Amino acid sequence: MAGTRTRRGTGSEQSRTARAAALAEQLHHECTLLLDLYRKKETFAKELTVSGDHLVTVPPLSSQLLPNDMLWRLYSALQQCRNLLERAIGREEVVGNGEDRAQYENQKKTVRDRLGHLLESTRLLLADGAGTAAFTPEPKNTEIDGPVNGSPFALKLWIYRIFNELEHWTLTASNTLKALHPDGATPKERGTSGRARGRRTRR
Repeated sequence: MAGTRTRRGTGSEQSRTARAAALAEQLHHECTLLLDLYRKKETFAKELTVSGDHLVTVPPLSSQLLPNDMLWRLYSALQQCRNLLERAIGREEVVGNGEDRAQYENQKKTVRDRLGHLLESTRLLLADGAGTAAFTPEPKNTEIDGPVNGSPFALKLWIYRIFNELEHWTLTASNTLKALHPDGATPKERGTSGRARGRRTRR
């Protein structure tokens, strides 16, 4: 009986990891779309780069880390992303109207909601593990509050940096969670592979 409970718990943890990986992959797609909409709204060139340190700061997610320690660092980075997104939403001046503005505002809400879901999924995975890594506190980085008495353009660049951080860290989350899952693939990818194998068997 004890062995059965252990296997069931492991399967449940694997299932949660797969769902979190799929959620991170979808969130990365949504963040990429949000970044594109923001570029379009502010008429930024796609090749635009911004200088400065990363706004999100955590120790490297080394492959040498224990899985739970890696999850702690990822969770910390995602929390910082959410805090930055909330700051950006609070400081951004919403101008314009029409369909483009509505699409942009809806996309921000989608990203915020799904980021919250991913944080909760990651928290549940941490509850499954037994890592000893301490939570990484948010750094005392003055840039995370945005420019003070700066120009409107400086504020726009700061928000652009935040959306870039979101795109980067959701991609990192997707890749990390896929690597932690036994098959290294989301349920959708495994289902596609399984159907392909089934067709070959019938032949």
